[in-house]
Amino acid sequence: MQLTLLKCKLHRACVTHSEVNYEGSCAIDADLLELAGIREYEQIQIYNVSNGERFTTYAILAEAGSQVISVNGAAAHKALPGDRVIICAYATMSDAEADAFKPSLVYLNEHNRVIRTGNAIPAQAA
Repeated sequence: MQLTLLKCKLHRACVTHSEVNYEGSCAIDADLLELAGIREYEQIQIYNVSNGERFTTYAILAEAGSQVISVNGAAAHKALPGDRVIICAYATMSDAEADAFKPSLVYLNEHNRVIRTGNAIPAQAA
């Protein structure tokens, strides 16, 4: 059996640009992509914490160190500058691979600077 698990995420990134007339996708600071483990052109899911929108696109490079998160093309209608988003990538793996796998979690502040990293989400209390 193959399972789909969270591979990595950029948690609460802040959208810096929303470019309807730019070729589609989401431009992300190259340093953040590398830290999270998201590849250029990899499919990503974006969950907009500010308005509830959820959509699929792919990652493209923004200048390293720029803190840019630019939602482009048609998706630009779903996220505006200042919106906080969660950017996730998923991976398919076997049961055995899943047993040993830990995701890469990158937590960002409102300026898209890394607050902390981790590989586990604490259990939610009742």
